[in-house]
Amino acid sequence: MASWLGRKKSGEKGKKGGEEEEKKVVLDGTEIRELVENEDAFTSFVEHKFQELDVNHDGKLDVKELQPAVADIGAALGLPAQGTSTDSDHIYSEVLNEFTHGKQEQVSKSEFKEVLSDILLGMAAGLKRDPIVILRIDGEDLKEFVESPKFEPDALAIFSEMESANESLRKCLTVGLQQLTVEHGMPPASDSWVISNIVEPALQSLSTDRLEQHASQEIFFEEFKKLLCSLIQCLQEHPVIVAHSENTFDGSGIKILLSNKFELDKLLDSVWRDLPKDQHQKTSKDYLRVALDRMASSADLPPFGAVGQVDAIVNDSLKMVNADDGKIVDEAEFKKTLTEILGSLMLQLEGNPISVSSNSVVHEPLESSSTLLTASSLSASPSEGD
Repeated sequence: MASWLGRKKSGEKGKKGGEEEEKKVVLDGTEIRELVENEDAFTSFVEHKFQELDVNHDGKLDVKELQPAVADIGAALGLPAQGTSTDSDHIYSEVLNEFTHGKQEQVSKSEFKEVLSDILLGMAAGLKRDPIVILRIDGEDLKEFVESPKFEPDALAIFSEMESANESLRKCLTVGLQQLTVEHGMPPASDSWVISNIVEPALQSLSTDRLEQHASQEIFFEEFKKLLCSLIQCLQEHPVIVAHSENTFDGSGIKILLSNKFELDKLLDSVWRDLPKDQHQKTSKDYLRVALDRMASSADLPPFGAVGQVDAIVNDSLKMVNADDGKIVDEAEFKKTLTEILGSLMLQLEGNPISVSSNSVVHEPLESSSTLLTASSLSASPSEGD
């Protein structure tokens, strides 16, 4: 994911072996935006990427050749791999439809450039609004937490919140780790790589017999501290890269969009133009969800399937207008209904804003390549003077 995204350096650094190393990188879309807005650099970039994707060298990209691009865009949006979730697969399909307009079997280079530009600028706008912070977790912050006055009360509070009756120490320690966050200096303890390479080796440093015994408060506190000290050593030897993001959906983006009639009408026209229609230029209300998803970035909403709490509100708003009744409607009614849905979402989010925080392990170096947009491509420019 990280290799897709424009990044700016943070001032926070750590020392290791006498050399300074960056511990935090902010992905704010700056380099993506600069690339797309530099006509010469973006044209060169598209030419290179198009040739990579055009396997049969016929000057067009078919659906199969577009799949690596779609997969990389999904990864950059933080989606699980294609085929693992119905909701996320819906988004992958929408990205593909953006390229093919829902009906084309092949895409020309100019079409590829136009759609890729729109997608990347949308990603850059999203990152400017809600930057992603890439953290290098190397044990230093966790060590500071363990040695601080906060550790004892926090550890006891963690134990007191557990359903610890008849639970083994191993179980309690595992649950305890899951209560720690990147703020404590702990990578996501539920991540499979972290479990295999950090948590399990640290647990092996404790007494196996004791791990299977019942956990009293005193034993938990003593062993939890030992475990964290072992984790600190593991993290020093194997630092973990974590992507951290915080977003609040409060309806303000929808309010701005609805207040700008020109931009709203332009967006509605664009969405309507790409929808399937019958011979009378009408479409089914079933496409309201698709249309809303295409407007999401302009309304500061997450893609459907990305945030469950927002999905629930979207589903409620769709039910209010009977979006699943299959009724065939004309352009005016479709646009009116879509605007009503946006208004409903705005009111619900204003009354009950939804804040989400996520942490995911980046299982690749920040400089590694992706199929479509690499770090080297982002930093490239057509001349030394630019």
